[in-house]
Amino acid sequence: MESEVELHLRRMIFDRLAEIVAENGVVTRTQLEALEVGGQTRRVIDRNRGIWNPKDLSATLSVVSSPQGPYFDTHVDDSLFAYDYRSGSTGGDNRKLRRAYELELPIILLRRIETGVFVPVFPVYVVADDAANRRFILALDESLRFFADPLHLRPIEREYAERALKQRLHQPEFRGRILLAYEQRCAVCTLRHGKLLDAAHIIGDDKPHGLPVVDNGLSLCKIHHAAYDANLLGISPDYIVCINRELMEEIDGPMLRHGLQEMHGRTLTLPTRRADRPSKDRLAERFNEFRTAV
Repeated sequence: MESEVELHLRRMIFDRLAEIVAENGVVTRTQLEALEVGGQTRRVIDRNRGIWNPKDLSATLSVVSSPQGPYFDTHVDDSLFAYDYRSGSTGGDNRKLRRAYELELPIILLRRIETGVFVPVFPVYVVADDAANRRFILALDESLRFFADPLHLRPIEREYAERALKQRLHQPEFRGRILLAYEQRCAVCTLRHGKLLDAAHIIGDDKPHGLPVVDNGLSLCKIHHAAYDANLLGISPDYIVCINRELMEEIDGPMLRHGLQEMHGRTLTLPTRRADRPSKDRLAERFNEFRTAV
């Protein structure tokens, strides 16, 4: 019964985080330290450590993963995620993370992308306690919990797991970084409604060099993302928006006129930091595709 109450609370926390991420792509440390959930304020991250073990919960609530951190958190076989024990004994903070495994309670993986800025991944499950290597194995997709041996997947299981990793980890991180760089606005029309913003690849992720990095991305509202993917909207290497010629000549309603035709010739709204701006080489390659499709 206690576990059911705790599980309900965790799901309420997940729902609140999902609302924030839908709007902003990321969540800040300030928000995580005082998250409003069910009329109460909950802390969702430890002040100084990577594992947050609330006193009133049976098991760990969240773990932080940072590329610049002292631990070697990494993917395992491109499908699961390894999270190192906290240094010292196998007990301590590790004990409650082990309880999450034993009680099958979901936790939050907080991926740090900037100081004080995170992309939360949830629900995440601890599916193995790899004591020999002093690490826990996390599944980023609930269905991975039911594989007979998560560390030795069959080919069909591996294919599913790799797809889940891309959807649950890589895509949310990419969107978080892009929306942060573009300050939650569409680069074409400057729409600021976060729930209507996507992270669009310049070079598609179906290509080897279509990497989920900021200079291969654009923050686009859903209509401009769809138009860009369909090569109805192009962006030149000098950041000028171009609309397909036939579309420019078409007569339809106000959405076509204001949403697309009036964007022709506009200069892209760019991130403040030069390092975050779209690669001109990538734009040139993609723009050639657009011109060929015209």
